[in-house]
Amino acid sequence: MYYTLDLRTIGIIVGLALLVGHLFAAVRGEDVRRFLTAFPRNYVLGVVLMTVVLAWYWWVIYVMELGEFTSWKRPLLIFLPVAYLGAIFYMQEFLAARALAMLMLLAAMPVLDAAFMQPPQSRLLVVTLAYVWVFLGMWWVSSPFRMRDCAGWIIGSPLRWTLAVWGGVLYGVAVLTCAFAWW
Repeated sequence: MYYTLDLRTIGIIVGLALLVGHLFAAVRGEDVRRFLTAFPRNYVLGVVLMTVVLAWYWWVIYVMELGEFTSWKRPLLIFLPVAYLGAIFYMQEFLAARALAMLMLLAAMPVLDAAFMQPPQSRLLVVTLAYVWVFLGMWWVSSPFRMRDCAGWIIGSPLRWTLAVWGGVLYGVAVLTCAFAWW
């Protein structure tokens, strides 16, 4: 639709991101735990992520065909920066959590677009992950403190932390294997 990435490219990007991110968490566990604890309330990271979200949303609205709502395009393009400024000045609490949740919602779009109508059943690895992003993104945008609670729950037990880290590594390996073998 609006993205020119194919399923193989998406699989390599997602697989590498999962693999590298989770291996980093395995190697630097204490640092990652501290970061995950502090992240939802990190205002500076929230502003940076919100800026990325604004640019991405603006681009999507700019290139998207809105059909009968085409007359809304210009007001939306004007409203997005106003909403951005309102968010960074008036929603400072859990701004990073909200921004990451919005980024997750946006990231699902190219993944689902690349997997649309593709024959291999293994594409469901990235489709499932994209829908998890959508679910968590909607949940965390509406209740950003839940991101803190989820991170605290995973960090709270060595077993849950180990399962999350190595589960992410295995999922990344599975996505990369499918990307190189079948996609």
